[in-house]
Amino acid sequence: MLARIQASNGWKFFAVLGRADAPLALAWWAVLGVRGVLPAVFAVAMGLVVGAVQHGAPLAGPVGLVGVVFVLLQVLSPMHQAIGTNLGSRTAGWLYDQLTAACVGPPGMGHLEDPRLTTDLTMARDFDLGISGPPLSISMGFIASGLVEMVGGIGATLVLGAYAWWAPLLLAGAWLATHWLLRESAVWRDRNTEAVREAERHADYAYQLAVNPPAAKELRLFGLAAWTVERFKGRRRRLFELQWEATRLRERPVLWSLLLVLGANLVVFGAMALDAASGKLELGRLVTFATAAVGTSMIAFGGLSWALDSASAPVGAVLRLKPAMQPAGALPSGTRSAGGIPAREVRFRNLKFAYPNNPERVLDGFDLTIPAGSSLAIVGQNGAGKTTLAKLLCRLYDPQAGAIEIDGVDLREFDLESWRSRLTAVFQDFTRFELALRDNVAPRGAPDELIQSALAQAGASHLAALDTTLAKGYQGGTDLSGGQWQRVALARALCAVQLGAGVVLLDEPTAQLDVRGEAEIFDRILQATRRTTTILISHRFSTVRHADRICVLEHGKAIELGSHDDLMALGGRYRTMFELQASRFGNGADEEHLDEAN
Repeated sequence: MLARIQASNGWKFFAVLGRADAPLALAWWAVLGVRGVLPAVFAVAMGLVVGAVQHGAPLAGPVGLVGVVFVLLQVLSPMHQAIGTNLGSRTAGWLYDQLTAACVGPPGMGHLEDPRLTTDLTMARDFDLGISGPPLSISMGFIASGLVEMVGGIGATLVLGAYAWWAPLLLAGAWLATHWLLRESAVWRDRNTEAVREAERHADYAYQLAVNPPAAKELRLFGLAAWTVERFKGRRRRLFELQWEATRLRERPVLWSLLLVLGANLVVFGAMALDAASGKLELGRLVTFATAAVGTSMIAFGGLSWALDSASAPVGAVLRLKPAMQPAGALPSGTRSAGGIPAREVRFRNLKFAYPNNPERVLDGFDLTIPAGSSLAIVGQNGAGKTTLAKLLCRLYDPQAGAIEIDGVDLREFDLESWRSRLTAVFQDFTRFELALRDNVAPRGAPDELIQSALAQAGASHLAALDTTLAKGYQGGTDLSGGQWQRVALARALCAVQLGAGVVLLDEPTAQLDVRGEAEIFDRILQATRRTTTILISHRFSTVRHADRICVLEHGKAIELGSHDDLMALGGRYRTMFELQASRFGNGADEEHLDEAN
């Protein structure tokens, strides 16, 4: 039983409070205890007042005690609310800290794409936004109220024991039975079901569509504003229906609860009435015990359960993610230094790879050797495995079979950080940091002259001053077009080359530039990285023809390899794709630009 309690989300929630802010948590529990005891003290004080009046005794002491209790009841409640609000905010911050560390800590990225962790990750990421329940700063107030009532009910039960040993057992037992009866009928069944969490994800997705800038253009252009609102409302309505279904009252358990409580109260109050009528129970004691009997009802129905369930579910999710994410994103690091490599070659040897929980292999026996200092372009249909190769080369994943060898040494034998310092990349979904231009080009820092040189090589010299924040939401900030952002991302890679990177990986780096702009940029890149191993992944053949060699990737294997002229003369898959793309252009300059390569 103890192990079961300790494994519950509620236990974990209360344990986390002290880890988030020990002094605040101690103050919160202390005030909660005092608030819980005060109703029992008030019952005793009222009995003392009545007894003093009855016997003509001095009233100063009893009335003073009633006054102190009354003032404390009024003062401690808002004080507790303020402490709870701050503690809830601190706890939410602590949980976000834990989640951030769990997400960015593992050297790989399998944990972020593992479907087994998606539900917990969604809940943990958005729990304090009011999507799946009240923020913790608000929930703490509801939880405190429920606990105060529970402690107050227990205190009243103890006072009632001074009347008769059986009275608290009978009355408290009846009120406690309401917990069991109603819980058994699913009044407080765990609302954290798969169906509820799926509805939360759908509702959150519709909400993010509505409030985030990236979707704004399409929502307006295609007239989807009303559709988005209705979708959000529908998903939220479905969520509320599921939650209500999981917490609904049922007639029969409620009826049994009422009959049980009514019977227990009739017995206890009836006994008090008889004892008072026979003179066995003085009026003052009658007031105390009757007030305590009424106070015992505060332990009924488990009023804190719904708030505690809502607040503790994300705590449980965060605490589950921490140990689950590390192994899911783990990559063992070698000990070799990667300084000065590759000096001879980069070789993909019989690579086989499939993503977690997906039996279909993306790469299936991929073999390729890239001489150091040369440029290679990789082309192929969507889903052929091009971006997967980039992830493996960056060691974001490890292959299930085969190896990537650098100068004959398995990539896994190199120190992970050392290898990544030798590699730079521009991904098709590169990050746009809401930081100064300087920090976008060199996030880890670099001399301004290197940054300016990299911007010039990427054709981005006059985009903004280095101190300008690249986001309109900041004072003096500005935003860039898609093509300008791509030049900034390219400048980031070129700056890394100047800082010592030996491998440049470009995964669709200029998709938002026109054909001529992309060719011009790639010529600049080749010029800036002429002694660096450069790998380009692109769909545009006007660009890939500039590379020393071109690899055609299909069904996870390299099916053709050679220069542009060699592959055109071969008349195979590359030529087919090249001519198909060329035919999509009209008779303008772009077609002539492509034909020059034939």
